[in-house]
Amino acid sequence: MTRVRRPSPQTVAVLDALAARASEWSHGYDLCRSLGLKAGTVYPILIRLAERGFVETAWEQDVPQGRPPRHLYRLSAAGAEQVRELRHNAAQHRSRRPQVVRRPASGSGAVAGAQL
Repeated sequence: MTRVRRPSPQTVAVLDALAARASEWSHGYDLCRSLGLKAGTVYPILIRLAERGFVETAWEQDVPQGRPPRHLYRLSAAGAEQVRELRHNAAQHRSRRPQVVRRPASGSGAVAGAQL
């Protein structure tokens, strides 16, 4: 039996950022800046996503002089499906959460909103 692990919040953030620009190539440094995550977090995530087929990779072709080529990333079709699935599961999870009922405080010393 294969265990399915939920992706980390950082992985979801990377997938969401790539999904927001699905047809465009991004490089890791832009993702680090826009997400406020460190390179030591983002690059391993990108490598894992690429190994699983959720992200396509390429090397930058038109490189300005004096700078090495950058590794570029964009969401693959499988990655777009993964994002849809994650969003669907998150929406279902939110809809199943129990609602907290707030009761007005009574004179018996009960705390408002406390569940018994």
